[in-house]
Amino acid sequence: MSVPRPRSLFGVMEVDRTLTDLLAAIGTDENDDLVRTLLITALDMDQANADRLELKITSQALAEIHNSWTVFSPYATQAKVTVFGSARTRPDAPDYQLAQEFGRRMAEREWMAITGAGPGIMTAAIEGAGIDRSLGVNIVLPFEQRAAPIIEGDPKLATFKYFFTRKLTFMKESDAFALFPGGFGTLDEAFELLTLIQTGKSYPAPIVLLDHPGSTYWSNWLAFVEAELVEGGMVNPADLGLFLHTHDPEDAAEYLCAFYSCYHSLRYVGRRLILRLRSTPSEATLATLNAEFADIVVSGEIEVSETTDAEKRDDDHVELSRLALRFDNRSFARLIKLIQRINELSGRSGADAAADLLHDVEPDLEAELIT
Repeated sequence: MSVPRPRSLFGVMEVDRTLTDLLAAIGTDENDDLVRTLLITALDMDQANADRLELKITSQALAEIHNSWTVFSPYATQAKVTVFGSARTRPDAPDYQLAQEFGRRMAEREWMAITGAGPGIMTAAIEGAGIDRSLGVNIVLPFEQRAAPIIEGDPKLATFKYFFTRKLTFMKESDAFALFPGGFGTLDEAFELLTLIQTGKSYPAPIVLLDHPGSTYWSNWLAFVEAELVEGGMVNPADLGLFLHTHDPEDAAEYLCAFYSCYHSLRYVGRRLILRLRSTPSEATLATLNAEFADIVVSGEIEVSETTDAEKRDDDHVELSRLALRFDNRSFARLIKLIQRINELSGRSGADAAADLLHDVEPDLEAELIT
């Protein structure tokens, strides 16, 4: 069964003509087709007699998505790391100081930090990165309506009623993730993040788990994952490669930055996965990649590719080098290993922030094959 798709025509001549006139009145551009489908979907909900609560949820969610885009769009080309962790961590706690130091080291490499805009680890990361390099994604709770004082009132702060729109913003806007010890919310974010990347519903991104030396927080979590999930056959051993656990903020910063030292971004064109790179791999590197990652290629080989017509049409990083493969669309932990191997063989250590990152999520398997 296919997923529902937005419609481009409402089916009533007068309504469709009015929509055309409305779009023309506010100025036409290349996105008119998508705006039209949004309007038609809203009319479809009315036609389906959606109740008032459903319409309120939809309306509020769209307003929050629009607001987050408005806040983040001026910084679209800057690399960003999301920092998760407990709001209850005190300033004298070692993990608070670790988050400060991590934020500082990422800012030195020209990254921006995204946090939940609350106290504890979130405030620590903002203090480390500096307010000029910090963005906040605040959630309104019954017991807490306002963001932390350090970022309250800042134009780089977006506020949400719903967790799901807030999580969408975290995922959409981030190029890397750092998780510090926290409560239910942090663990929810950790498992959801891992699930999205493991299943390919989000783009590949580097993840670090950070806690202070002597802490058992992430080691105990990892022991549970290994004993119950891996040994129980619920996740693959390769999925443990989706993240790095470290106590060292410099190791964490290097791990995140190294992910983009040669690799830049990816895009699907038809059923081919295109990896955009800062330099073209040598023939020896290409042979190594094909020998080590043949298990995730369904046909053909990993090969150097010219810029595709679709990418030229979209002016989509046409200046970068490219590799192409027919990926199995299943082995996403292995895909991350492939990216890391490309960086090991063709990248460099000490890389600063990658600029203008663009992440496609997954192939449209119903689309016509584009070569």
